Amino acid sequence: MYLAIREMRFAKGRYALIATIMVLVSFLVLFVTGLAQGLAYDNAASIKNMAASHFVLEQDSNHRFTRSQVGQEQLHEARSVVGQENAEPLGVQMTTISPAGDTKKVDVALFMVNPDSWLAPQVVEGSTISDESSGQVVVDQKLAKSGVTLGTVLVDQASGTEWTVSGFVQNESFSHAPVVFLNEQEWLALQGGSRTSQGAEGADAPAYNAIALKNIGDQADSLGAALPGTEVITKSDVVSAIPGYKEEQGSLLMMIAFLYVISAFVLAVFFYVITIQKTSQFGILKAIGTRNAYLAGSVSLQVLVLSVGSLVISVLLVRLFESILPASMPFQLGTSTLALTCLLFLFTSVAGSLFSVWKVTKIDALDAIGRTAA
Repeated sequence: MYLAIREMRFAKGRYALIATIMVLVSFLVLFVTGLAQGLAYDNAASIKNMAASHFVLEQDSNHRFTRSQVGQEQLHEARSVVGQENAEPLGVQMTTISPAGDTKKVDVALFMVNPDSWLAPQVVEGSTISDESSGQVVVDQKLAKSGVTLGTVLVDQASGTEWTVSGFVQNESFSHAPVVFLNEQEWLALQGGSRTSQGAEGADAPAYNAIALKNIGDQADSLGAALPGTEVITKSDVVSAIPGYKEEQGSLLMMIAFLYVISAFVLAVFFYVITIQKTSQFGILKAIGTRNAYLAGSVSLQVLVLSVGSLVISVLLVRLFESILPASMPFQLGTSTLALTCLLFLFTSVAGSLFSVWKVTKIDALDAIGRTAA
């Protein structure tokens, strides 16, 4: 440790330069990771927030809600298998709305949930809706940026249906669109009474897009067998099937991976060049009895000090930028993600310095002294 710190104090400019580069690279890694997590959450927040672990969708729907249709017969069968309280209907539809009397149009996702069920989100402002509510919805707070307030009348551009906003929910979005929650009565009215589920009695039986399940344990296979023409899939499968989700995350994760590689490469080159420049000094130290382990530990300690220091500065910078970013920019960097990212960065930094450590152990004391004498 003495040798490592002493050398860093002696060559302040050299180590300050590499520390600056590492701060910039680690900041970029953390910032892009936060953007990737923020975009992922914004794309599927409403699904991730649900207590459901599995969903029943129509077979051959490619795991997409908008391509699936299930009815009350399947809902009753699912409840008979997993329990009445563990299966809830879910309707999903993308549409465009506008406040009454306003030309501004906003793309939203309509979610039909039973207001008293575990699928219903918590209202943070205003009042929630009930099964008997007529013409009322609760909406995500992002719609407030479009001028939507409590009591605002929203008009569905496709059907002309009007709803009054009774409450706001927080962090509810689907496919990067704010979510509007309505009850089964409004869902049926939106369908115009023309869409009926297979095997349902009467013309007023609504069709759903999925059945949300929880606490099903190992009953997924038995449930799939009891519901022909459907498939039981996990929440992660549903999230991955959201249009653009995998492509968006794949591109960002590729960028992050390359940043890790770049950071390891930059650090490896820097310490390798320094090691070559100090070959004679290392040779003299070996000649007076310094062990390879001590010299290798000195190089490794320098890498750790630079990496940890740059990460501390980068985390502070990221938190500063997070506080000033506009609310419209999705950014999410939780403690667990932050810790994992920092550990990966430390690992790649140490891995990048291993070649320099190996070079130190291979230095021959007599050759190094001979070159010095020459």
